[in-house]
Amino acid sequence: MALAACNQPATKVQDANPVSKEVTESISLSFNNDDFYTADGRFNEEAAKDAVITLMKYYNYPVTDKTRGSIWVSDYGTGRYTELGLACIGYANELDDGYMLQDLFLLPGQMLPEHWHEKVNKYPAKLEGWLVRNGKSYIVGIGEDNLSKYPDIKIPSCHENGSVTVKNVTPAGVGEFVPLKEVLTHHWQYAGKEGAIITEVANGHVNEAVRHLDKKINDHFLGI
Repeated sequence: MALAACNQPATKVQDANPVSKEVTESISLSFNNDDFYTADGRFNEEAAKDAVITLMKYYNYPVTDKTRGSIWVSDYGTGRYTELGLACIGYANELDDGYMLQDLFLLPGQMLPEHWHEKVNKYPAKLEGWLVRNGKSYIVGIGEDNLSKYPDIKIPSCHENGSVTVKNVTPAGVGEFVPLKEVLTHHWQYAGKEGAIITEVANGHVNEAVRHLDKKINDHFLGI
């Protein structure tokens, strides 16, 4: 499992579980990028998982004996995990039946890189949407450029020299659902000051169908 993100009009969803909003104030969400890398510069996935579990505990997300082993994490080869990266847990990905469910975890001020999803073999291009469970995520895709209205969003230099091509921002908080406006379109996300936990639903995810704007990130993700 891997990846996700996107754009469109935010829809309020009835919060059936108020506990999901509770925050454990004594837990710090301050992270140092150097702590995610070994002395020889390699990405330390276990350190990244530690940070994800810290985020989970901050928001009282269920953590079990199986949680750590279920976490997928990546810095996309940038060496800047606190600025650009993703963690996720995949719960279902039934390509032939056409449904997928996963949770995404973004650290404070962390960007999920700009990407899109193509059709692969018999599987259609990914159609997806995101429900913010905790924190805040700026979900960005096609549409009118309103990026300048959100000064908290700072595109890291490790992402295509600090640039993006789609700039229509939908700020989404707890209980807001944001669907992808159109298949095959570019999209990305940027977490708020307290990070974000986001549930993604889709018609299926194929890693080989993912394309990133930044070629270096794309090559790393696809193992080229």
